[in-house]
Amino acid sequence: MSNPNTHKKTLTTTDVTLYTVSAILLVDQIAMSAAVGPSAIFWWLVVLVIFFIPNTLVTAELGTSYPEQGGIYAWIRDAFSTRWGARITWLYWINIALWMPAVYIMFAGIYAALFAPEMSLWSQIGMGIALCWLTTWANCLPLEKSKWIPNLGTPIKFIIILTLGVAGLMYGLNNGFANDISLSSAMANLDEGLAFIPVIVYGCLGVELVCAESDEIRNPKKSIPRAMLIAGLVTASFYIFGTAGVLAAVPAENIDMIDILATTLKELFGGSDLGNAFALVIGALMLFTLYSTMVTWTLGGNRAVAEAADEKEMPAVFGWVNRKHKAPIGAAVMTSVISSAILVLYGFMANNAEELFWTLFSFSAIIFLMPYIGMHFAFIKLRVSDANHPRPFKVPGGNAVGMLMSVMCIVVLAMAILLFFWVPGEPLDMSLLAQVGGGVIITLIIGEFLVHRGEKLKQKQQRESGHIKVKNASA
Repeated sequence: MSNPNTHKKTLTTTDVTLYTVSAILLVDQIAMSAAVGPSAIFWWLVVLVIFFIPNTLVTAELGTSYPEQGGIYAWIRDAFSTRWGARITWLYWINIALWMPAVYIMFAGIYAALFAPEMSLWSQIGMGIALCWLTTWANCLPLEKSKWIPNLGTPIKFIIILTLGVAGLMYGLNNGFANDISLSSAMANLDEGLAFIPVIVYGCLGVELVCAESDEIRNPKKSIPRAMLIAGLVTASFYIFGTAGVLAAVPAENIDMIDILATTLKELFGGSDLGNAFALVIGALMLFTLYSTMVTWTLGGNRAVAEAADEKEMPAVFGWVNRKHKAPIGAAVMTSVISSAILVLYGFMANNAEELFWTLFSFSAIIFLMPYIGMHFAFIKLRVSDANHPRPFKVPGGNAVGMLMSVMCIVVLAMAILLFFWVPGEPLDMSLLAQVGGGVIITLIIGEFLVHRGEKLKQKQQRESGHIKVKNASA
């Protein structure tokens, strides 16, 4: 475990707020939400009440009560054990390594649609691999420098979503709304929207990410709750506004990830040289936000797994950090090694088995949700076993309300995992269950192997250390 105050205090309250917004406000999430249809806004409001707000309050309490480097790893370690902390951190980290290829394939696809229509598949894959290693480079910088990537990406996200929202609503007012976004229309299609709850829950996660760098935050007990509550409010508002704007301009059945972030820009702003140029500028800014989002997530995820390696619960390579500014070099390199390998694999499968490829890797979304269940169990456990611990920020309403909020979050997360496998009203797809479930099981097995291997090495080092002390004492 890192000693307290071994890191330079780099992050201010403004930095923490921008970092948190960068983690949870995803421009591509607007397209995924809008694809739900008119009921998306209704479901956003529901998820905000039953999950987003409770999850933010619980995370704020954990982050201020236990402001330790490693964030979610440290909380679960303190609640249960280093073994459970390492298990959860493995899932937290490997999901990012599996997610990054998808983001950068999307980046290359949007780039090609906007700027290079003739760009080949392997050129796009090469661009994705280059971006992976550019992300590693950012992770190896001192945090006082790398923090400027999410700090810059966050206001750019605001500009893009405001642009999409305002332009979409204006388009709808002038040309007729592409979808009926009234409450009655949303209520009439709730069954369809229920299947997309995992998508909306997915967009609510990440508020805890900055806590992986708690030892680098100035006055975390004040900065963390303030930043999380502001970030939560801002993010929710932008998601709902951006979704409404897209639904006003584009029929829900025509919404596609690439189309909404590339072709739709030209539809909204095209028609003149100036309009086309503006669409390209907004598109270029979108590309930067994809990169800034991945830098944000890797900065947090790599620091969490580096802390587990420091406890000897993960392989030593993850614990390789810069001696001076503690950047997680080993974890960053391993992230890009795995992501680059997946991109190359995608290149060989894309022409004849693209659907299979994405099915095989869709389990990463489930892997992403699992650590948060562990986090909420840790909150409940610490409320009971460490009741007298100082809590500068506490979930309002006492123990009963705090416990209820965490239980509610666990239920929503479990429901989201179930809905990845099963669409209400349709029979269970056993083939999908086998493929996705198999991916989850294999990931858990690999994590268990790494944890037990780390524990054996740790025990061996302790025995050797004990022998040396006995030998020195005898001498």
